[in-house]
Formats: sequence, structure tokens, C-alpha cells
Amino acid sequence: MAKIVKKVSKPLGSLRSQSAGGSSLETSSLRPVQVLKTPPCSNGCPNGTNIREFLTVISQSEESGLTYPEAFQKAWEILTEKNPLPAVCGRVCPHPCEDECNRGHKDGAVSVNSLERFIGDYALENGFKLHRTSEAAYPQKVAVIGAGPAGLSCAYQLARRGYEVTIYEAFSKPGGMLRYGIPDYRLPASVLDKEIKRIEDLGVNIKCNQSVGRDIPYDELRKNYDAIFVGIGAHKGRLLGVPNEEAGNVFTGTEFLNRVNSGEAVDVGNKVLVVGAGDTAIDAARVSRRLGADVTIVYRRTRNEMPAIKEEIAGAEEEGVRLEFLAAPVDFDRSGDRVTRMKCQRMELGEPDESGRRKPVPIPDSYFFLDCSTVIAAISQEPDFTGLDILHEGKDWIKADNSGTTRIPDTYAGGDDLELGLVTIAIFNGRRAAETIHNRFQNIPAGPEQKPPVITHDKIMLSYYESKLRNEPFSLPAEERLKDLDREITSTLTQEQAIDEAKRCMSCGSCFDCGTCWSYCQDQVIVKPLARHGTYKFKLDFCIGCKKCAENCPCGYIEMK
Repeated sequence: MAKIVKKVSKPLGSLRSQSAGGSSLETSSLRPVQVLKTPPCSNGCPNGTNIREFLTVISQSEESGLTYPEAFQKAWEILTEKNPLPAVCGRVCPHPCEDECNRGHKDGAVSVNSLERFIGDYALENGFKLHRTSEAAYPQKVAVIGAGPAGLSCAYQLARRGYEVTIYEAFSKPGGMLRYGIPDYRLPASVLDKEIKRIEDLGVNIKCNQSVGRDIPYDELRKNYDAIFVGIGAHKGRLLGVPNEEAGNVFTGTEFLNRVNSGEAVDVGNKVLVVGAGDTAIDAARVSRRLGADVTIVYRRTRNEMPAIKEEIAGAEEEGVRLEFLAAPVDFDRSGDRVTRMKCQRMELGEPDESGRRKPVPIPDSYFFLDCSTVIAAISQEPDFTGLDILHEGKDWIKADNSGTTRIPDTYAGGDDLELGLVTIAIFNGRRAAETIHNRFQNIPAGPEQKPPVITHDKIMLSYYESKLRNEPFSLPAEERLKDLDREITSTLTQEQAIDEAKRCMSCGSCFDCGTCWSYCQDQVIVKPLARHGTYKFKLDFCIGCKKCAENCPCGYIEMK
């Protein structure tokens, strides 16, 4: 029988005690405590998605008595608590969560993005509906300017709380850059349409072809609504600022993609030059390949500095897009209203600039020419503030504080009109502003968000987990992709793949009922729950502080304090 060490009121430091077998054990006054941690995947997600929770619902479904369809619906409800567009984000998000995944230090990060897409598509196929958080119907009305990801997110979060929300969209269809800036081969319009329709079904009224600032004065909205959220995005592309670029066959990246995504036939000819290295540049290049052109991307830095999604860069190369590094346009040769050649100058990398990337420096007398039938300038973009100068702050765009509040009374903002960023950042901005608006309407004091500490890979027992490679979605061969402008490149995981991939989650910082602590405890301190995935309890009067439970907890949930 194990010796029971009585509780003491003061720390005793290290003690010696007899175990049940008569051997001497090192003991201490420290006792095991269950400390929930923030998994690095959620910490790395700009929208703070509860990734661990939605994955463990799937991986533990059978043990918890859920059917897989029930688990998938529950996982979708966890996802849509913060994001109404999981099928969209599962396709276009560059998944920074996976860069942070602790499993990346073992055999590869969990494929969170593919699992989000699977759940999003499963919800669409099975007609899942978004639901209100309560039956409240508040009298305040909110106007949202822009039906991009930020505006849709804000409208969704307010509508589910019980507010009347109207979105004013300048384009003929909602979606913003999701519709007019991302090609169908990455994000089919049908997927976007279905996820937006669910938001409308929640009661959100979307008025298209209504440009606030042009068709409707901003002050009119201020008179008719109790709050306004501005999510106009950054649809205005920038040209290169070099001589002779004002020609009929020179487009900005946003203009080019907008035309193609709107169904307009764009004749790019046989030789396209794309200037830039972000996602817009890569999308423009790959679309041009599907239109039959030879394509070269011209970038003034090197591959290491390219800001585009790595998988998209690799996909472009597979499809035959050439990359011309350390080169910058300086002039064009023109014939009438068309450019025929782009004059470039060789560059070398100097000291880092404000972005942290090494600044390109021109090499004297290093000019060369590239022939072209079309040039696409995809170097940057900005909001169109026509009629909305009240929002524009000098050389800056819209400014908002950490709550989404601007300097204009009752006006909030988020998304690319603050600064260019990810879709998930825009969705977070919209959600954050909606919470701010709701708190103001209901006089709810907003306190700082408290987050448990992040658990890193060095606090996880990686050796406990069985090695298991990622489940990868099927991807079309390059020659098949180029046959169709709209055909989606990658497929959704199968149900079997999704379940298998969810089981790769290590449940970092949260108990997953492995029983290891119970197995190592020789003093009957730990009480196993009767039901699977219940709460483990400690009989601390029996504990001698041997630390075995904490030292052998694979997910880092137990600490000694």
C-alpha cells in the first residue's frame, strides 16, 4: 500500500518517500494541475479558428458515441462560429495555421486547410444552415459597404445576433475579391454563391450595383442606419509608373482578373508578361496560360522573396510559367496603342527595406528587352475612395483601432481597405467589428481577450504519436489543367481521408484520454473518467509529487505546481 503524504501548508522542497514496493522515491510539494493550452495552429490563424476542437470532434467521434455525419455537423458548427465561409477558406487560405502545427516537427503538419474544405463542402452537399445565436430582434439597423469577406463576415455576425443588416455592393454580384480577384480554378463561383446564399437566408439583405459614394451619398447611410461597417476592399490596381505604359494591352492585375471572372473575353495574344510576385500576379499568369499564351513573370527580387502562396508558385511553374528574377521594367516600346517590347534592367539585392526583404538595386547598363503581346502589372492595389473621401486619411487608407472603430462616429472598417492581407484577416476584421457594434448597442463592456499560453513542440512528447504521413488531395496533371479555364485543380478529400487526417491531430495542450498519466501513477492519485473523454481527477492527498504524470503526458496538458 502506498504511503500517503499529508498536505503541508508550506513548500517542503524535495522529500524522500517509500513507494508501495519499498523503494525510495524522490518526492516534492508540487502537485499535478490540468492546464489547458492554446494550440499553435489556432494561435497562427488570423481569425483564431478553434482548429483543435473541430478536428478532435471528428477524430473522437466513434469513442464519443457520435456518428460521422453527426461529427461533421458539429465540426461545421465550430468552424462557422467564427467563419461563415469554410468551403471558400478551405480553398484559398494560405493556411498559416499549418506552418505553426507542432506535428510539422515530426512527420508533417496536419492538413487543416483540406479538412476545413471537406467540412465546408460536406455542409453544402447536405444543406446545413446557419443559425442565430438567439431569438432576439434588436431595433438597431446596420449598413455594410462591400460584400467581400470582411463585409459578409460582419453582416453574418450581426444578423445571427438579431440585427437588421443591409449590404451595399458596387459590383453586380457579391463576393468582392473572392469573386472578382480569384480564378474559378481555385475557387468555383458555385461554391462562393452557395456560402453567400446561406448568409442571405439568415436575413442579410444584399443590394448589388449600389455604389456608396457614387449612387448613394455616404451621409444618407449615416442618417438611416445606427452603425456602418466599411469593407470596400482594394479593387483599384496600380500601373508600373514607367513611360509608355498607357496602352490598350497593358492591364493592372485586378482589372485583368475582374474582366475574366466577369465572363468577358480577353484576347491576351501569344506572349504575356506579368510584373509582380504576389497572389494576383500568379493568378494572372496562370489564367493567361489557360488563355493559350506563353507567360513570363518578371520580378525584381528572387524566389525567396516572392510573397505569393508557395503552392501557387509551384503550380504556375508546373503549368509552364517562366520566372524572370532580379529584373525590373523601365520602359516600353510602343506601336500605336499597343506595347510590343518591355525594356528591363537587371537588379541585385541590397540591404533589407521596411518589409524585411532585401531591397533591389539597379545594376548600371544592364538593360535587356522582352517581347510581349500583353502586359499585366500586378505590383499592388488600393481602395477606390471615389465619393468616400471622408474615410481616406491623407496618404493612408482607412484607419481603425483594434476594435475596428474609425475616427468617424458609428463607423467601423476592416479588410483590405485597412491594408492588404489574407481572406482570414478580412473575416476576422468583420467579426471583430460586429462584436464591437453589438457591445456598443447593448452597453456591454469589452474586456481584453484572455488566451491560455501557447504550447510549442518542445512541450509535446512527439515520440508518443505514431508516425503517419499527410493525406493529400488529388491534383490534376498540368496538361489537364490548361484545357479548361474554370476546372478546379484540386479535389476535396474523401470522407475516409478526412477522418484519417483528423486523427493525426495531436490535441496539443488538451487531454485526449490516452490514459498515460493513469498508467504511470503508482499511488492511485489519478481517477479515470467512467465515460470516454470525460475529465480525469486527482486525489491529491495520495500524491507524493513524483511528476511522472506530467513528464509523460504526451500533449502537455498536465503541469506540476
